[in-house]
Parts: sequence; C-alpha cells; structure tokens
Amino acid sequence: MNHTVDEIITTTCASHCGGSCILRLHVKDGVIVHIETDDADEPQLRACLRGRAYRQRLYDPNRILYPLKRVGERGEGKFVRISWDEAIDTVAREIVRVRDTYGPASILYLPLAGDLGQVHGTGHMARVLAMAGGYTMPWGQPSFHAGIYALRITYGAFSAGNTRDDLLNSRLILLWGWNPAGTVAGVNTNWYLAQAREKGIKIVAIDPRYTDSAATFAHQWIPIRPATDGAMLLAMAYVMLEENLHDRKFLDRYTTGFDKFKDYLLGVSDGVPKTPGWAEQITGVPAETIVSLAREYAATKPSALLSGVAPGRTANGEQYHRIAITLGAMTGNIGLHGGDASARAWESITSYPYKVSWGFIEGLARNPVDREGPPRRKGDPWEYKASRVHRCEVPDFIEKGRAGGFRGDCKLIAVVNFSYLNAMPNVNRIATALKSEKLEFLFVLEQVMTPTAKFADIILPTNTYMERDDLVRGAGLPFYGLQRKAVQPLGESKSHNDIATLLAKRLGLTEYGERTDEDWIREMVAVSEIPNYEEFKEKGIYRLEHKEPFVAFKQQIEDPENNPFDTPSGKIEIYSQWLAELNDPELPPLPTYVDAWEGWNDPLRTKYPLQMISTHFKRRANNQFHEIPWLAETETHAVLISGADAEARGIKDGELVRVFNDRGEVLIPARVTERIMPGVVDVPHGAWYQPDEKGIDRGGCPNVLTKDKPSPGGAFAYNSCLVEIRSTRPDAVQAD
Repeated sequence: MNHTVDEIITTTCASHCGGSCILRLHVKDGVIVHIETDDADEPQLRACLRGRAYRQRLYDPNRILYPLKRVGERGEGKFVRISWDEAIDTVAREIVRVRDTYGPASILYLPLAGDLGQVHGTGHMARVLAMAGGYTMPWGQPSFHAGIYALRITYGAFSAGNTRDDLLNSRLILLWGWNPAGTVAGVNTNWYLAQAREKGIKIVAIDPRYTDSAATFAHQWIPIRPATDGAMLLAMAYVMLEENLHDRKFLDRYTTGFDKFKDYLLGVSDGVPKTPGWAEQITGVPAETIVSLAREYAATKPSALLSGVAPGRTANGEQYHRIAITLGAMTGNIGLHGGDASARAWESITSYPYKVSWGFIEGLARNPVDREGPPRRKGDPWEYKASRVHRCEVPDFIEKGRAGGFRGDCKLIAVVNFSYLNAMPNVNRIATALKSEKLEFLFVLEQVMTPTAKFADIILPTNTYMERDDLVRGAGLPFYGLQRKAVQPLGESKSHNDIATLLAKRLGLTEYGERTDEDWIREMVAVSEIPNYEEFKEKGIYRLEHKEPFVAFKQQIEDPENNPFDTPSGKIEIYSQWLAELNDPELPPLPTYVDAWEGWNDPLRTKYPLQMISTHFKRRANNQFHEIPWLAETETHAVLISGADAEARGIKDGELVRVFNDRGEVLIPARVTERIMPGVVDVPHGAWYQPDEKGIDRGGCPNVLTKDKPSPGGAFAYNSCLVEIRSTRPDAVQAD
C-alpha cells in the first residue's frame, strides 16, 4: 500500500452470500479508499470477491441518495427528488387511508433478508405496521423453504448444521447440489474443504454442472438431471437395505417410521422397487455408480452428506431434503463429529446456539392480522397462518383479493430488503400485477434503483452497513462481528432504524419508542456471550471459544431420554405423524419421489426440451452486486449450454441467443461448455430484469422463465423449468 489513511476500521460483511467475513476499511478524508480482509491469527475470517469489491457498491452511481416520488408510469423509472418530510408524510397518509378504507389486511408487507445484520433489517418496519393496525404478511423462504419444511417435519427444528471446522472430522464428504466455491455458504467453508482434500478425505460432487467446487475439491463428479436427486438417494437407500448396510441400532433408537419407509423402498406399498436401475432411467446416473456410492457412504463413517438447497428449489423439493435426512439416519451419521444431519448444506449460518437471535425476528411485533387468522393447514405446520400470502401468490392477491379467497384486497405494498419483482418466479406476470390500478400505493426502502424500485410510488433511500452500526453473528464458525460506521451516509440516505422511527412519529405511535443503533447493539450484547462491550467495540469481533466443533443434535443422540426431538414422537420422524394427520395426497407422510412438473419426464419437453436451472455464482449474492464493474470482470453472465446441445442448434460460443418458453423470452450470450450435462442449461440467478419495447428481457433474468407455482410444502421451484434456446443468427442451423 502506497497511500496514507486516517483510520483503518474493522467491520464484518454480511451481504446475504452466506458469509460473515472480516473487512478492514481504509478511510481517508471521510472516504473508503481501499478494502482488505482479515490478517489475524488462524482461522482467519477472509472475505470473498464481493466483500472486497464493496467500495464500488458503496459509491455505486446507481445509489439512491434522496427520497423520490414517481412521475411516470409504474415501471418506467421516472422520479423526482422530494424532501424526507414529504416522503414520510405521503407514506404515513397512505397507510392510514388504506387501513381505514379497506382494513389492515389490505396492506401487504414484503420483506426479505437483504443484508444479514441483527439491528437493521425488516423488523423495524414490521413493528411500525403492526402498531399502526396490522398488515398481511407473506410466507415462503425463497432460498431454502424446502429444507426448512423437511427440518421441521423430520426433526422438529429450524436448523441443523455443524460448524465448518467439523468437516475435518469426516472420512467422506458428499457435496450434493452445492457449490460453496461460488456461493461461500459460511465463512471459511472453502478453506476447510481444501484442508479436507489435503488430508485425504474423499469428496464427491453430485450436480448437473462440473462446478468450481467439483473442480477444486472433489475426487469424483456425478452429473445428475435436475429435480431427480430424490430418486438417486432412494436407490442408494435401497442398496443399503438389500445389502444390510444400514445402521439398524440407530434407526431403532432414534427414529420412527423406518419399517414403512422400507416397504416403500422395496415396492411393497406402490409396486415399484426403488432399485438403482429404476433410478438410472430417471436421473441419468448409471446404476453401477449409484451402487458404488451407496456402499461407500454406508461403509465410511463418519460421512457428511451435505445436501445443497438447489435440488430443493424444485417442484417437490421438500421430498429431496426428507430423503437426504433419512439416508443420514440410515447410516447413523446424525449427531456425531464428522457426520451431518443432511438437512441443508447452508445450515451453519443459523445452527450455532447463539444467545442473540436474528434481529428481524426479535423486531417483529405481534401483528393483529396474523393473530386473528386461523392456522394454515398446508405448508409449514408451525409458523404460517392462513392470513398470510405465499410470495408466489402476490399477483393473485393484487388482482383478485377477497374474490380470490384472500382475507383482504391488496391496496398497499411496502417492500423492504427485497427486489421482489426480480427475485420471484414469472417476472412478467408480477410486472403486470404491479401496474394494476387495483394496487393503489407501493413504497420501497432501497439502496439502488432495482427493477422493483422502478415500480414504486415513493422510494425511501437506505444506507449500507458501512454507513451505520450493526451486530452480526458468525456463519460457519461461531463469533460476533461489529459493523462499525466507517463513513457518513451518502446523500440523505438513512438506516432502517431511523426511517421506521420517523414513520412511527408521523403515525403518532408514541409507544414505538426511539432507540439509536448503539442502544440496540448494547441491548443485544448484554444478553450475549460477549463479556465486555467496550472491548468488543474496539476490536470489532468476539470469537466464541469452543473446544470442539459444534454438532447439531449431539445432545439428542448422546442423551435421548433427556433431550427428545421436538416432534410428536420425540424422535426423528421418517414417517411424519403431522403429515399423516394432515392427510394431503401431495404431502405424503413418508419421504417419496414424485416426478417434477417441467422436469425430465414432463410431456412439455417435446416443445421445450431443455431443463433450465438458475444457479448462484461468485459475482452476485442473490440480486446484490449486479452492476459492480470489478465483479462483472470475474464471470460473464451467460447461459451455460453443453457442446452437444449447442451444436444441434447451431449455437456458437459467445453469441447472443434466445432462451424462451410460454412465460417469456430472454436474450443472453451463450457459453458453450462441457461443464454442464446435455439436456440442461443454466441461466445464473440474480441478473436484473430489463424488458425492451417488445417485452423481451435483455438483462438475462432467469425468473422471466420460471413458473410461479410453489411446491406442495411451499418451496420455490426455480429449478423446475423447461425452455428452448435458439441462435439469433439468421444463418444458424436449428434442431428439429
């Protein structure tokens, strides 16, 4: 470094990539001029490319620096600058008008995680809206709802992952539909996988793509058709059962329902034995490969089956996760070092038993609309009420309201930490709904002019974590990080806490109170493991001492009598009592394989023969960082297509192609590669929707093409999608 700086500030990045890494911000004259990462003792909490490029996001020309009011049509992106007084007055007036005219259920609150801090997030606005009379809340977790569903049904838990250092205790690691080399998924995940490889621990990657994780860490890559993972897992279970490789003692002591599952495997209940040959026809994985992996997984203990969330983002994704958990139980790998609960590989972010829970959960006030609603009988058995609206149903809520069976007519939407239009399936339908005259008011809290922000009537500019204070919980390893305000907020941008406080005052909510960021942090630290706030504030990090890696369900396995699972039986429920009582044919009590709509066996493949997946990759965290120039240099946003599929369509590497189905059309460059199996294409997640005058998306947004139908358990089926691809060259030879 050749520059001199006024101060180097240690902070923690938490930009929804699954990490929470250390950044060292070099500040000169009130400007961040350089960003480094952790250089302390091992294990260092080192940041990825996104964190190190955050300076370009902080000073992004696309930042919204002042309150804005729409002057054009919704979606045009035409706004004029207004004062904070006018903006807050307008929002408060509309909340009161809509509440008093249509009732509080007509107000829809659309939050999501955004930056994963404890203080600033969705809880503040939720408290305001609840105190103002209530609101309709959405349900469904876009990232990993199928995994949450399977966890609650099978374990009675919300999270179930070991800390990442426990990977070094494994003898075999299965990376199932998971690419941490691109997505991070917990600080130091890749460092521990690299150490595992060097230690001689065998790693196998099961994925339609030859990912960077497969190339860097794995000894073996097994390509598999999207949405068929459950069939391969069932066939592995069949082999274990037939060859008596399963851990019967573990199953007898800790689980319930295995005998019924056994009948399903053998075909007693449905006449279809789940043999490797049966699975080969579905998955495209050779039967001998399935047999070999089943034997190896059963014989190598401890083994970690790390079930990625991507296979769960399918039409029956909850079944994949339930079957993976069942294999973890059949091999006795649950609750011990080097094993894994096999629930979802992203789990290390929430599993460690911190004394401080997520700020957005703590901040949610009791919502009268929720409180008065009956329990939901479909979807999640614990959390979601019938008054809530699945995020995929929002267009119906807008267009149909009470006439469509909802508890209100949607007249006002508040969007916080969520590029809703871009992130949800079937974007064109959402855009049409947001333009509807039935929706009377839409306000958005946002940092940059996203595709969703362009539809707002009022935009309230929020600042970044480098312009405010916050508290962060470690992901992957246990620690607390402090996000210290490094520079003054740009323009007139404000924190979520400040915006909610302003709105509460304008609404006359005196009981809301007024607390600074530091007030919130001190309150959280007081109940945490952090012994000294001032020392924590100075260092910016507090590492929790742990003599050994944290293991999910270790207490339940070591002392089951005093630590039952939170299920009706107190055991791991392979056969779910709750689902049996529900008696819904789409949600069977046993983990079951069901062909996915728009999957490999859907008749629609005669028209749209390619299975499209939309994966996460290193230059973005969901929709964040899309327009950062440094990150754009790391990877080209392009559709991955195999050489065989490209040749059949006359497609050349790098050329512009049309990716389309009945829901829309995307123009995007093609990347011809042998790192994806034939019959499958990949349009990476998170690119911003940019429709032209014909309605064709030129931004490469895969959700123009995905179907807005959730799985039976409420999962978002981003990876159950059929498309066709054509070259835009008039001379291209097209396949019949």
